Amino acid sequence: MSRAMQCQSCLPWGTWMQLRRSLPGSRGTRSVYLCAASVPGAAGSYFLRKILRASSISLPRGCVRYRGGSQEHSVQPSSSRHGLSQLRNVASSDAIKKHKKSLSAWFSHQPNEERQFGPSFSLDAVHVDPVIRESSLEEILKPSPDLTIQNQLQQPCSQVISLQNLFDVDACGRQVKNVVLYGTVGTGKSTLIKKMVVDWCHGRLPRFELVIPFSCEDLSHSHAPISLRRLITKKYQHLQDVVPMLGASNLKVLFILNGLERLNLDFRLAGTELCCDPKEPVPPSAIVVNLLRKYLLPEASIIVTTRPSAVRRIPGKYVGRYAEICGFSDTNLQKLYFQMRLSQPGCSGEDSVGSSSGEQENLVEMLSRNLERHNQIAAACFLPSYCWLVCTTLHFLYFTRTVPPSQTLTGIYTSFLRLNFSGEVLDSTDPTNISMMKYVAKMVGKLAYEGVMSRKTCFSEDDLQQCFEVEMKTESELNLLEVFRNDVFRFFLTPCVQPGKEHTFVFTIPAMQEYLAALYVVLGEKKTLAQRVGKEVSEVIGKVSEDVAVVLNIISKVLPLRFLPVLFNLLKIFPRYFSRLSGKNRDAIAHTMAEELFKEEDYYNDDVLDQINSSILGMEGPIRHPDEAPDDEVFELFPIFMGGILSRRNRAILEQLGCSIKNLAAFEIAKAMKKTVIRNSRKGLPPSELMDYLFFLHEFQNERFTAEAIRSLRTVNLSSVKMTPLKCSVLASVMGTTCHEVEELNLTSCNLDTSSLRILFPVLLRCKALHLQLNSLGSDACKEIRDLLLHDKCVVSNLRLYFNDISEDGKRALHSLRMDRDGVRALVFLTAGTDVSDYWSNILNVVQRNLPFWDRERVRQHLALILQDLESSRRQTANPWRKAKFLRVESEVKKMLGKLQHGTL
Repeated sequence: MSRAMQCQSCLPWGTWMQLRRSLPGSRGTRSVYLCAASVPGAAGSYFLRKILRASSISLPRGCVRYRGGSQEHSVQPSSSRHGLSQLRNVASSDAIKKHKKSLSAWFSHQPNEERQFGPSFSLDAVHVDPVIRESSLEEILKPSPDLTIQNQLQQPCSQVISLQNLFDVDACGRQVKNVVLYGTVGTGKSTLIKKMVVDWCHGRLPRFELVIPFSCEDLSHSHAPISLRRLITKKYQHLQDVVPMLGASNLKVLFILNGLERLNLDFRLAGTELCCDPKEPVPPSAIVVNLLRKYLLPEASIIVTTRPSAVRRIPGKYVGRYAEICGFSDTNLQKLYFQMRLSQPGCSGEDSVGSSSGEQENLVEMLSRNLERHNQIAAACFLPSYCWLVCTTLHFLYFTRTVPPSQTLTGIYTSFLRLNFSGEVLDSTDPTNISMMKYVAKMVGKLAYEGVMSRKTCFSEDDLQQCFEVEMKTESELNLLEVFRNDVFRFFLTPCVQPGKEHTFVFTIPAMQEYLAALYVVLGEKKTLAQRVGKEVSEVIGKVSEDVAVVLNIISKVLPLRFLPVLFNLLKIFPRYFSRLSGKNRDAIAHTMAEELFKEEDYYNDDVLDQINSSILGMEGPIRHPDEAPDDEVFELFPIFMGGILSRRNRAILEQLGCSIKNLAAFEIAKAMKKTVIRNSRKGLPPSELMDYLFFLHEFQNERFTAEAIRSLRTVNLSSVKMTPLKCSVLASVMGTTCHEVEELNLTSCNLDTSSLRILFPVLLRCKALHLQLNSLGSDACKEIRDLLLHDKCVVSNLRLYFNDISEDGKRALHSLRMDRDGVRALVFLTAGTDVSDYWSNILNVVQRNLPFWDRERVRQHLALILQDLESSRRQTANPWRKAKFLRVESEVKKMLGKLQHGTL
């Protein structure tokens, strides 16, 4: 009997049951022997007593008897039902409750990038389940159809399956035990698993009594033999009392194996031996293979997540169901995601909940309209990862109010790649073990860079072949390319939605093309043939010269031959020569960055922040006709991303992704770029281009470089640039690197309000001449302006505030500030109560001089209001001299209005 019990752990479940039925005297003792075999010795006695104590059940004294160092249990047939119920109590034990609490805390933890959505943000609050489609091995193996947006978004509805139904019986009525859940990078596999675990912890997945998740990346780092029991308790200490019961009870267990592509599994018997004993130490990969074979814990359910290229590593006979994660193939899911993300309390980071919630609702509405137009963004948001990027970018654009801004745009894109590619190897079976991001930077970065240089955003299949396949020479390179096409391609490139271009590809998010092009250049991947060959030869000679140096030193002591030192120096010449070539390469990178930053053909485009906003929320107005010639493509983010990638924080993140940029390289690039950038910035940039330049300095995150660049700016003209809170924060942050006085700051027609003045307050103090006309400054701004002008560090001597909605009281308060007393001349309005402002001629002259650059319609509206104000003030005054003065100014305003309406001004 004892030998049969010892063999229980070495036989499959069905064989063991057949053996037990053939043993004499086994009736009535079946459940007891299962317990004793699973928990031998004193540990088994302790665990059984613990269960009985927890369930308030006592056994007669004769039910437990000891034989030597082991113990054997016998229970009367009448108490067999109690034994089963005691085993079932494991599911509700304190150990599993602690396990649930621990898992919930771990899997509910969000990365740092999520903290921007406010303290109320949680996985439960904003998760939207992606579409899951039931598939088959035959469908996976057959050639995929043409990759068009129609094929992506039109999946057969009859094959859709929910997460809760993955383990339902299959079409043949067989119970499904092993499920393979696959999807390309960015479809939401890991997030879905996290949500699944959290649901189980909160009682929303009652099918399973115990869930044990494993990271295959974690398992791949260890090759030392370990038993399944030890592996579980090593990861989850709370399960020490539960693990001995696995396989010995009817406990419904679910194993989750996330990221199976990280493991090299061999299902051949010659490669991985059979093992059915949870106590036997074997390599972690062997544990996974035997779990999937159903040779180890055959009653356990298993869900595996993997990328498409690794699905075939598991033989089809061991898989009960294949399911593909299709992302947000329904645009309604995309809208729901945006609604939940952007409407979270505290998302805007403001105390004024009313105004911020209105702005949040407006953003969601504009996004929804853009999705309904079937814009390119709908194709991008097919992947939940890009929905996250869209929300994070909008949060950065609309809700950044701190100085300095807590993030950079480059940092958002770098963190986005870290969230999706951290620790990812393209193919774990390839000996090069190249990181996925390094491969992307080399291959996709080349395509992105060539597109930027040729002003091209649409790529044909021939373009892809020329870029990806032209240098393929070995079997290994072709295999890596195949894995890339299956797993990663659709993350960066998606079918174009423009009519007539359905079979061409564009980058999923336009800015991603510029980011990857910048990464390609900064990593030094853009090399000539001589540079590539020279680097390889230099590395070989450099390694050889170290070994040869030792030999030559020994020989020179024995045989004093004169030619040996000459030979030794010759070996050192080539590496030194190549280091000079590397220096020239860094100069070329700096030259490319400076040249792209100040391209004159881009001088009068919108600034880059407005361009990003339009690419996400769309342009309001009529849709372009398909036959209409498109505007020239703009790539102004390319040099800005180059600078941002060189910042210390982004280089540290890219280092984790396998893309190393050395400190010395970053220093030399900045040094080579400084003179060119400062010289070009002094030429007098248009307002939108100057805003781009300031944003570049913010992204560069190099305070010393920024201080030198800003010190050379004596006048700052940002007129007609829509100064959002983010742009105000960028201006305040960049200008804050120095303390020098600014001769003139022109913020005319910039949509400034009172909150903008608060953000810019330290900058405004240092400006001698301030242009704040044609803004949205109301009565509440007067206090801020007066505090500014009366500040002991204020150097403002000329302030222009006309064409703002300032009240009469506010105008009088600001007019009371005089040059002789307060050191400031405030040009507020044409009227001052029942008198005309002393500066009315100055105001009208400035309007006439700047009219070509201002919004004419807005100026016309303001002049009409001024005319009404002049006529009203003239009627109020009884002084004939003042009436004449009013009439004179009225005639000047009417003359200007007439010329404006006829287009002669």
